[in-house]
Order: sequence, then structure tokens, then C-alpha cells
Amino acid sequence: MNGTKPLKTKRLVLRRHTLQDAEILYERFGKDPLMYRYSGWNPYRTLEQAKKSVKEYNERYKDTTFYGWAIQYKDRLIGTIGAYDHDPVQSQIEIGLSIERALWNNGFGLEALLSVLKYLTENEKIQTVTAWCVPENIGSQKIMETAGMHMVQRKNRSLEIDGIWYDQMFFEYTDNRKK
Repeated sequence: MNGTKPLKTKRLVLRRHTLQDAEILYERFGKDPLMYRYSGWNPYRTLEQAKKSVKEYNERYKDTTFYGWAIQYKDRLIGTIGAYDHDPVQSQIEIGLSIERALWNNGFGLEALLSVLKYLTENEKIQTVTAWCVPENIGSQKIMETAGMHMVQRKNRSLEIDGIWYDQMFFEYTDNRKK
């Protein structure tokens, strides 16, 4: 396992987070309720929390099973993508992605996801990558499906966020070369 290594796509650089990212993550992600509307999770809700989250990412880069990238377009931080909860026995990991709302519908999420899926399956030899979204999050659903992820399960009323219950749709990407 190699952990978080720099990745490049046609338009993007996926890199490790730096402390300078914290203010941007707070301003563009933490303060915008649409950015965490369907996750129930906001690691950037205050500037202090954003700094703490970035410091934790930097400490975890020593762990070769930690995957956390800042997504950069030109010289601008536009998102984050990470993979969590690696299960070496099942050769499985979960992935999460966030693109700044002002840049939705430009293909950045798909481009980043495809790069990380390839890295995790081909370089890190992880066979299955999972993710989830709520049905109302059509953008995330389309990105996952276009990247080759398939819905494998739907759980009704399984996620509560601010007193509202949502269904969850679970997706998988499997590296079929190893079967």
C-alpha cells in the first residue's frame, strides 16, 4: 500500500492537503449548507474545525492505507476526494467526493473519481470500491454510474440528517481483472 500519492488527470491535480487549504475549505465548503446537505457530516463547519481536519489529514499521510486528496484545477482548490475504512480481508474501501458548488456540472467530480478508482484498483490492488448517496443527490448518483459503479443495495429510511430521514443507495466498483 502506498497511501495518498499525487495524481494527475487532463485538467486536475489530486494532491495532499496543505494547511493553507483550511480557510478555502471553510469558506467554500463548510459555510455552504448545500455542500453537506446529504451527508450529515461537515468537517469544515468552522475555520477551527477546518484547520483541525487538515492537520489530521496531514498526520494520517504517514499511514499507507489513508487516502485523502485535495482536488486542484489550475491553481484553485475545487474539491476533496478520499477513501476510508479499508478492509484488507474483503479488499474493499469506501470513497467520498465533494466538488465546490460553483463548479458543479463541469465534469470535475467524474474526472477525479475515475482517477482515484484507477489508482485504488490498479496501483493499490483494492478489488472493490464502495460509495453511497441519497436518491435526492442526483449529481452524485450520475457521477458514480458514469464512472462504472453499480447500485447494489438501497436501504429505506436509513440515514437521518437534521430530523429528516433519507434512503441510501449503495454503489460498488469492482476490479474485474482479478476475478
